[in-house]
Amino acid sequence: MLDRKSNNDKGKPLEEMLAFVDENGNLSSVPPRQGNEDVTMQELTAVAKSRLRPVVEATRTGFVSYFNQAKGFGFITDDNARENVFFHANQLTELLKEKDRVSFTREKTPRGFSAVDLKRIG
Repeated sequence: MLDRKSNNDKGKPLEEMLAFVDENGNLSSVPPRQGNEDVTMQELTAVAKSRLRPVVEATRTGFVSYFNQAKGFGFITDDNARENVFFHANQLTELLKEKDRVSFTREKTPRGFSAVDLKRIG
């Protein structure tokens, strides 16, 4: 207990901490820029775009494993990963039903991956 108290990091000034947060929000061992250095609008824009851009992957294939037309959503089982990917009826260009083969693109959303650009194949 005495050892824990002597090695306690609470209340230490920020300068003594070993980790810093860089301009991208990642932990870094390098201290951040000082206040008198100018940050360009280009740097701010690049950081903002990197945080807002959704992750979009290459086109994949699969089959509709579940689709509820009344509620307007369903799931596609991916051929490669064998995982279910959510899709919403707003993403459909044509009517689908269960067991239809489709091609789609996965897009990262706050709730996980979602299928976009759905097209029925074969």
